[in-house]
Amino acid sequence: MLPSKYVITIGRSFGSGGRALGRMIADRLGIAFYDKMLLIKAAEKAGYNIEYFEQGDEKAPKIMGSIIPFSMGFYPMSWVGDPSGGSSDKVYKAQCDFIHELAEGEPCVIVGRSADYVLRDVDNVVNIFVHAPIDECAKRIVERCESKSLDEAKALAGRTNKLRANFYNFYTDKRWGAASSYDLCIDSSSLPMEQLADMVIDYVRRRLD
Repeated sequence: MLPSKYVITIGRSFGSGGRALGRMIADRLGIAFYDKMLLIKAAEKAGYNIEYFEQGDEKAPKIMGSIIPFSMGFYPMSWVGDPSGGSSDKVYKAQCDFIHELAEGEPCVIVGRSADYVLRDVDNVVNIFVHAPIDECAKRIVERCESKSLDEAKALAGRTNKLRANFYNFYTDKRWGAASSYDLCIDSSSLPMEQLADMVIDYVRRRLD
């Protein structure tokens, strides 16, 4: 039997279907699911305009006009700033606070936002990373955005993954996508999504029961 409070965090490469898998897992377990909604709720709670939050969502702070490409592994500090007035740090801090509130209140699935690192000292947290070969990711992106060619989709995936990696590596002391950073890494092209969801749920039950 699963505990009354637990969290499944999902990191994902762009186009891998990590968000869809997270939604399916949450639906099957009957628990809350947070992705973009996490951003909206954190923005509302902090009193910020949602458009302001979107500008800093999953983006590392900028210093001297360029994104820092190496791991810092810290909670936002006053000396880290950017030309926009430190919006990335404020976004991240508000999201960290809200993620902790979620973990204390209800079982849930959280996608992205370095939730695995934010909850590193919290019990009953299972961290998953979802990836897939670039060709499979490109196909999924094209299916989702019909106007894009496979080459455009691959380029978009590369840019998005770079942003996510910069964000994760900056705010944590781990490496985005590295197997050692997570409990379970999944190639979403290896099995149908339904079977992957079953596999993850079985792992979570065995891990937390």
